[in-house]
Amino acid sequence: MLEVFSGISLAKGVIFIVLFLLVWFLPSVVAFFFNRRNFGKICLANIPALLSWVAWFALLAWAVSGKVGKNPGSGAIGSRSRAADAPAVERG
Repeated sequence: MLEVFSGISLAKGVIFIVLFLLVWFLPSVVAFFFNRRNFGKICLANIPALLSWVAWFALLAWAVSGKVGKNPGSGAIGSRSRAADAPAVERG
């Protein structure tokens, strides 16, 4: 294994590390851009999740399907108008 890494230039090594970290923290990146409420929890759970691909895919699914944060108008996905959030008023 050491022979493989010794033949890599510094630029290729840095690119590999950046891409590796991007893939590792992909659920956190997805949660950030989708404005998810549980972004912090996903980030914390993402650190040991690479040890298990099942956990990593579960975090990715959670990041995509989680609830929108407090500011629904800030994200393009899941944004609703305030009228949809207003409680229904019964007339009687």
